[in-house]
Amino acid sequence: MARRPDLTGVERRLDDAAHRLLARAPHSRLWSGVVEFLVFGAKQAWACVFGAALLAVILAARLWYPVDSVLARNDALTIAAIVIQVVMIWRGLETWSELRVIVVFHIVGTAMELFKTDVGSWAYDQGGVLRILGVPLFTGFMYGAVGSYLVRVYRLFDLRFTRYPRRWVTAVVAVAIYVNFFTHHFFVDLRWLLLVAVAVVFGPAVMHFQVFRRRLRMPLILAFALVAFFIWLAENIGTFAQAWTYPDQSGGWQPVSPEKVVSWFLLMIISVVLVTWVYPPRPPEEETVAARAPQPG
Repeated sequence: MARRPDLTGVERRLDDAAHRLLARAPHSRLWSGVVEFLVFGAKQAWACVFGAALLAVILAARLWYPVDSVLARNDALTIAAIVIQVVMIWRGLETWSELRVIVVFHIVGTAMELFKTDVGSWAYDQGGVLRILGVPLFTGFMYGAVGSYLVRVYRLFDLRFTRYPRRWVTAVVAVAIYVNFFTHHFFVDLRWLLLVAVAVVFGPAVMHFQVFRRRLRMPLILAFALVAFFIWLAENIGTFAQAWTYPDQSGGWQPVSPEKVVSWFLLMIISVVLVTWVYPPRPPEEETVAARAPQPG
């Protein structure tokens, strides 16, 4: 299999080692399926490394961080998040161009956090000095973790798309979704209309992805929904660790409302649109070859 020039140095070495190991695996249908499943899980885990590390720190701080520590827990989480991000760049786990996208995620996410906490959608502990108004600075890294996952999964699975909509159209939908996150507190909530718009715009699109020996595909909207569901699961861990709380959790932790999956689904649209400005959607290789072939007549 050809080397992947789009991988970082560390990822290329891991990819080469994995291919040397897996190339010796039997080619039976059953074992091949097992290998593909294991590789898929390993790549997903690697793509989630930033978010998983941050979530582990948040949970560890909830369980073991001293209550009477001079350094507030929120500030410790912010410092830990910065260290994780620095290590990601230093060790070649993310590229500088990807970091620029992640910084945009920070800005977009922090702006939303400032507004949402002000209107009481959720709240953070008030301890610490590394904060903007009522929002601890580590919160931006949680949005950055989503961006980190998306840019890494794009590389690791060599994502290609059939019938991907024009980027300016997706940008219009993403801006409308972002604005609605603010305006629905004062005007009519348009999220259901926006869901219809997402279905119309992204419904025909199909995502193609390379696991190991096989290139698979799935409807792009299904991919959005699956990622939104797993972010919702991570959000339950975050609220259990009391990194933030919703109003209905003020009297004690309870699972985050499943309705939040819809919010995360819509946020996925914003996230994907941001990533496409670094990684423009590419068609499958066979479509590229066909487009370049000389036309008869």
